[in-house]
Amino acid sequence: MTEVTPSGSGGPLGPLRPGEDGSLRIRGGVGGIRFQLEELMAGAAQLEGLAGELSAIEVSVRRIWEELCPYENDPRPSGTAALIAVGEGGQSVRAVREELQRLGSQVRASHREYEAAEALAAAGIRWPDDGWGFVPNLFVDLTSSNYPSRDAAEALALFLSLRLMAGIAPTDLARFLAAEIAAGRDISAVGPLVRRFIEAFLPELRPRPVTAVEELTREQTVDTSPAGLLASLRELDADGHGKIEVIQVDNGGRKAYVVLVPGTQPTDPPGGPNPLDEAGIAEALGYGSEHLNAAILSALHQAGAVKGDDVVAVGYSQGGAHAMNLSSDKAFLAEFDLKYVLTAGSPVGGITPEPGITSLHLEHRQDWVPGSDGTPNPDTRDRVTVTLTDRALTLPGEDPGLGPGHKIVNYEAGARAVAASEDPSLVANTAVLAGVLGAGGAGTATRFAVNRVPQVTPARQQGTPPSGAARWVGR
Repeated sequence: MTEVTPSGSGGPLGPLRPGEDGSLRIRGGVGGIRFQLEELMAGAAQLEGLAGELSAIEVSVRRIWEELCPYENDPRPSGTAALIAVGEGGQSVRAVREELQRLGSQVRASHREYEAAEALAAAGIRWPDDGWGFVPNLFVDLTSSNYPSRDAAEALALFLSLRLMAGIAPTDLARFLAAEIAAGRDISAVGPLVRRFIEAFLPELRPRPVTAVEELTREQTVDTSPAGLLASLRELDADGHGKIEVIQVDNGGRKAYVVLVPGTQPTDPPGGPNPLDEAGIAEALGYGSEHLNAAILSALHQAGAVKGDDVVAVGYSQGGAHAMNLSSDKAFLAEFDLKYVLTAGSPVGGITPEPGITSLHLEHRQDWVPGSDGTPNPDTRDRVTVTLTDRALTLPGEDPGLGPGHKIVNYEAGARAVAASEDPSLVANTAVLAGVLGAGGAGTATRFAVNRVPQVTPARQQGTPPSGAARWVGR
């Protein structure tokens, strides 16, 4: 829709375009289109309120004009002139009122168009962030690294999520999806689809209760910047599998806690004692991280957190989905005040946080993992998505993992660029993190072993698809 401006205002004022700062492409936050439109809608409501007041004034002016009509034949200064002045005043009031109503209606029309576009995006029908330029980029990515881009992954999310997680044959997957369609089920939402698939074909990957056992507590210097938190997460993963960490910091006499959740740690077969193995992907995408969230809740209590304490959750890859699931977990939020969630390379578009929780999502254009849920992250005031567009390559002899774009060291570099950026969305977003954790310094880190309770694996029925070890490597 063309830009709407008052008559004689000097030219059109369009919405701010999504921010770009070097290799960072920024979506959401106070500079995001949705927040701008929310502000416009508030302005439209005020315009309509003023128009209502002017309408009442019009009625009063008309009444005065009618009361002056008997004096039309009086001397001009006191008769006709008065009628003309009051009549012209009424016309001016009407013109302003009509202009305000026109502006309000056009702003609302623009908002409806935006909501329709968002609905298409939520249904998986959207213009890729790269425009259709992602098609040649996809070719370059596939030929140089053998991995698709994020935008391509979103387009293929149904197949990627189930094929790579379960390792089933494409023909079996096609039959499953055909049966889902024939049954009239919605296959556009990957989370529920994953859950139905697990329940039907891979019962050994069903989530089971998880315990958190304290292993080590130590004093350390804490870097509370986004890059510093991701570096701590990388070090946690390097020290061993099946572990999470809770860090207590002091911010001006008020305690706050950081929860670190690593990415996927492959096991063969999946579904064993480590809740962060491939089966953890199923729990994160299809089950809302119910059991791991309970273990995180327990770990926080063991680390000394009490009801109402501020919490920041940080996760990479699969761990980011678990961290973000805390933002919609009513049991967790009833106990702790989750202020901020930081994710890197994580599929979190389908997770809707409770109001007031700020989040920052780092994604790389070449990383297919954050696109594997088929849902772009919503554009809201409290939610900022940063796409890293610098070229990522796998060095000779280096383990490619899930592709060069998925490396956590790339996300650390991106987080440093975020902290240095002057983009208004990023400045406002990271200010929330700094407000919760302070400038960093001395802190207490407590490491926990998280264990999935054992369960006898049910016998597989003949003819069902075999499970395979997905290699969603959180490294």
